[in-house]
Amino acid sequence: MRVITGTARGKRLAELEGMDTRPTTDRVKEGLFNAIQFDIEGRRVLDLFAGTGQLGIECLSRGAAECTFVDQRREAVAVIRRNLKTCGFESQAQVIQGESLRTLGGQKRPFHLIFLDPPYDTPLLESALKTIADIDILSENGIIVCESPVQRELPELDPPYRKDRTYRYGKIKVTLYRRDDQA
Repeated sequence: MRVITGTARGKRLAELEGMDTRPTTDRVKEGLFNAIQFDIEGRRVLDLFAGTGQLGIECLSRGAAECTFVDQRREAVAVIRRNLKTCGFESQAQVIQGESLRTLGGQKRPFHLIFLDPPYDTPLLESALKTIADIDILSENGIIVCESPVQRELPELDPPYRKDRTYRYGKIKVTLYRRDDQA
């Protein structure tokens, strides 16, 4: 697993042992970053259910101002910290070990870009979407990026949130939600 482009291009990222973490494949990662490439630079990013931190690190490599990484597993947090050090992004990152939805509820500043890639066999994706909308933690014109199995139907959200585009990559899909400007 490597960083695709930007200042850390080609850096090899550490992975977690075992089958508990499902890293985003290069094909899916390339596709999703093509879809949001102009919405990263200078932005504040949240990588919820971060795993190895590869999505947030890719954003930092592409010019994001800062990224908050959240994972409840101690070993995942250690890998994220190691990957941040490898890429030289420690000063632009906050790494939180904790339950993702509880941590989400404790955030005070809005994010421009939120990545949601929880374990597929749980209702965590829908719960995270609902929590984000309820606490309104996405900035105006912000984007939520959701990775899920292709057969999973994701919910509509109440305005100002809207389901935007869906991209399919074999058995995986990436769904974008946007928060519209209130002006």
